[in-house]
This record gives sequence, C-alpha cells and structure tokens, in this order.
Amino acid sequence: MKWRDPTYTATQEPTTPTAPERPTPEDAPAYLVRDSDAALAQSLVDSCGIGPVTAEVLALRGLTPEDAPSFLDPKLSALRDPSQMVDRDAAAERLAKAIRARETIAIFGDYDVDGTTSAAILADVVERLGGVVQAFVANRFEGGYGFSDAALDRVLGCRPSLIVTCDCGSSDHDRMVRAKELGIDVVVVDHHLVPDKPLPVVAFLNPHRPDCGFGFTGMCSAGLVFSLAAALRAKLGAKLDIRPWLDLVALGTVADVAPLEDDNRVLTRAGLKLLGAPKARPGIVALREVVRLKPTGPLGAWEIAFRLAPRLNAAGRLGDPTITLELLRATDLTVARKLARQIEEINEERKAVERRCTEEAIAMVEARYGQPKSGIVVASEGWHRGVVGITAARLVDRFDVPAIVIAVDEGVGHGSARTPEGVHVHAAISACATEDPDLIDRFGGHAAAAGVTLRHENVERFAMLFAKHAPRPEAGVAPPMVDIEILPSMPLPHPSELMRLEPLGEGNRAPLFAIRDLAVEDARVVGEEHLKLRLRHGGRTVLSAFGRSMAHRVDDVAASVTAIGYLRPDTWRGGDALELSLEVLLS
Repeated sequence: MKWRDPTYTATQEPTTPTAPERPTPEDAPAYLVRDSDAALAQSLVDSCGIGPVTAEVLALRGLTPEDAPSFLDPKLSALRDPSQMVDRDAAAERLAKAIRARETIAIFGDYDVDGTTSAAILADVVERLGGVVQAFVANRFEGGYGFSDAALDRVLGCRPSLIVTCDCGSSDHDRMVRAKELGIDVVVVDHHLVPDKPLPVVAFLNPHRPDCGFGFTGMCSAGLVFSLAAALRAKLGAKLDIRPWLDLVALGTVADVAPLEDDNRVLTRAGLKLLGAPKARPGIVALREVVRLKPTGPLGAWEIAFRLAPRLNAAGRLGDPTITLELLRATDLTVARKLARQIEEINEERKAVERRCTEEAIAMVEARYGQPKSGIVVASEGWHRGVVGITAARLVDRFDVPAIVIAVDEGVGHGSARTPEGVHVHAAISACATEDPDLIDRFGGHAAAAGVTLRHENVERFAMLFAKHAPRPEAGVAPPMVDIEILPSMPLPHPSELMRLEPLGEGNRAPLFAIRDLAVEDARVVGEEHLKLRLRHGGRTVLSAFGRSMAHRVDDVAASVTAIGYLRPDTWRGGDALELSLEVLLS
C-alpha cells in the first residue's frame, strides 16, 4: 500500500513512508494507492495490446496474460453447464407440455426490474414457441411484493393451468398450496433466500437451494429465466435464437445488484452490446431517447444502474408496473415511445415524492437518534410506499447505519430496509422476528435489502429490536483508497479499453482513479446542486468531470486540482472523450 500527499509536485519522486494502521483525520494522507505488480502489468501490456493504465487495473485483479483475454472478451461459450441446476429440466418439461397442449400459461413477475425483465423474457419466448401466455407483474399497492393472495386472485382471472413465478415465490408457500388445491401447476423461478418449508410445486428453480449443484449462486432471476428458455427451446426441438433477450438479462442483473462475475459477467457483457446497438428492441430505443443517450455508442453498467433502471422501476414505485412490462415487450417503436414518455413523467413525479420523503426522514432521524450508532427505523403516514427503499438508501449514505423507512397506510406499515456493507439486514430483521414472533406480519429479501410489513402499533417495538440486532458496521477512519494514480505524464485509458472492463459494479467494482495536477478550464453549477468541471490533463486531453451534490465547492475550485473518481466513456461527446464521476476533489 502506498500513500500520497497532495503537497508533492509531479516533478518529485513520491515517497512511501509507513502509514499508521488507523490514521486519524489530522495525520491521514490525502489518499492511499493500492500496491500493484509492475512486472505483471507490463506483461499484460505486451500480451494483450492494452494501455498501461488498463493493464494495471487487470494486475490489481490478479489477472495473468493467460486468463486476461477471457476477462476482457468473455464468450457465451464459457458459460457453466446448466444441467446441474436442480429442477431446470423439470420446469422446461412442464412448460413444453403446456405449449404443445395449448394450455394457458400465466407468467408472474415481481415489480422490480429483475421481475419485469424475467417475465418479459419468458413471456416472449413462450409466445414465440407457440404457447398461449398471459404476463402479469406484482403491484405493491394491491398485494405488495411477491406472489401475494391478491396477485394469485388476479392471475386466476385468465384461468391458467400452469403458473410460472419470476423473481418471487420462494417464500409464498400458502399461495402455492392454494393453486395446487385448484388443480393448477406452479413453477417457481427465483433467487431469493430459500425457506425450510418445501414448496408444493412442479419445479423450483433457485440456485440457493441446498440440493442445487449448479455451482454459482449469484445469478438473478433474469439470468435463470434465460437459462430456462434455452432448456425449453431444446425440449421442443426449436431453432429459436434466444440471444436477442440478453439485453433484458443485462438490465435485470445490473438493476438487481447481482455480482458481475462468473456467468453474470458473460451474460451481462453480451447484453450491454445489444443495449447499445442501433437496432435495439423498440422499448430500449425509446428509453435511450428519453434519457438522452445517443442512438449508438457504448453502454456500461453505470447507464443501466443510474439512467435506465430508475425509470423502469418508477412505475412500480408509484403505481402499476405493467407499463414497464409493456415497454420491454413492445414491438412497435411508436407505441414504445409513447410508453417511454409516460414512464419519464412518472419518474419525474417519483423524484419529487422521494425528495420530500427523504428530507422528512433525515429530520426525523436527527430529532430521534441524533448521531445514530446502530440501526434506525422511521415511519410516517404521509410517505409513499413506492419510494421508501430509495429513502432508506439515502439514510444509509448519510448516517452509515442500517436503515428502515416505513410508509404507514390505514394502520399497516410497509417498510424497506437498506444497509451499509458489513451488516446482513435480512438476518437482522429475522432476529427481531425470532425475539418477538408477533411483531412482524411479513418480511423478505437478502443481505443488502429487505422489505417488511407490520402493524403501526408495532413500529416502536420493532425500532428498539432493530437497533439491537443491526449495529453500525465496524470501520476505522481512513483516507480514500484508489486503485490507480495517473500523473500528468501518463496517458488516460481509452474509452474502448474501459468498455472491455465492463460490466463494472457489484463483484467487479469500477477502478477508482486519482488523476493528479489537472488544470481547471471551467467550473460551474448544473442542476442547482451539482458541480461540472472542464479539466485538462497533461496539457493535452480535455476531461469533463461531474460532482454529484458538490455545487457548494464551485467557488473553492483551484486552478489546479487532483480529482478522485470513476472514469467512463463520455457518451454525449463520443469518440475518445472521457467523463470522470467525482468522489473527492483536492486543491
């Protein structure tokens, strides 16, 4: 580990004194730089034909000249053998039987992006293979998340003989029993935690099942559905090419914060190419237009996570997510554009609602907890159920503790939980339920996020128990740790090389760069609260930088700065232009 002091100049040789194990704010260096293997990085430059910065990123990941090519250019042929995925064959067999017999198949997805993309993929494929299909998605205001009683009632309206749940069902034992009593077969495709109680279903496709031998548990429901589609095609002996649905797999995988490694990396990388292609599906073309992404050009996981996914989630947060399903399945561009405009309007409304909820929640936390030392719970009858998850995430960012935000409606609280890294929020809620079995009506989720339903009168007791079972994650005071330090004499990585690192995110985090001695050509405020910089690197390359919620720094920006952040292609300017997402700005 190396450390950097911002007072040294580019002409000085950097020193590497021993940093204290737990530096204090007074004696901490401005940032730390990860140790790298210079010899390995040079061998990657020579063998892979990449620039020195990209090579150093690969070296930090421990990649060698032998395995780097498969990382830089993952192939679908490298996917794991799916035959060990328990119940995959049984699920495909039952679907094939239904298609052959022209049975009505109901496909039900959860209301988030993973659920809607999963439902869209399977509904499209079944339809293309000759099946009779009706697609549905959950509604958080009519039954809530998962395959609820209200959801089953809705599905029964199409009189199906087979129901397939996507991104839900693992914890919906009672609905499965009810469907079975009605003579309806059920297939569950899900990736959430598996309860001890067995499901009375024809097939239960979930890599978290203890008896599943697939070997990779990180796949989200969109990826599982894609694998099921391949098995179904084989069962029917069809020649349908299912690769065009990889764009939806990429959307679901990134939006659900699934680890971008193993099969997920392969599938998402292929899907990103489709999302950025000029002949993308109509729904994607229309969505790119409303978010002002160029018709062609590279798209990375960042564009999904921060541009596309929030809009696809917006309808489900404030109302009926069916519009999102319709957009993803649209075959006509005119129809898709109309749907995309409606979704954008809903998203603008969502942002306003979320802003008010967050402001009120922050004030409530400060009044009740001051500076919280463990998990926090806030609730209000005035909050919208559709934005409590976003607000919970904002509270985590602000207070660095696990947070649950609860919207109360007619005496019932519907909450969403988020947590910093290091605290398993689902386990914390489960511990609360174990200590007081009558406290919570329903909960579900995973380590990083969860949902909970309880009566309003139980909120105070729940808050006390959650504080007990959800401590603040342990962390010392430390400066930022950057992956790569770029001096003025070093070239910036080319956008095409950055795209070969994609998809970047969970499980394959984006490299954090410290770029030294940048000349500031322009500094201005955009969108009232954000900072936009025009920077010059090494006297040549012009770099744009965007600092979210950093508008207050605009008058303090010096003529020369060191910028710490994440580099990505500037999709607006195109060509070899880069944009830096600012995390820290040092003068």
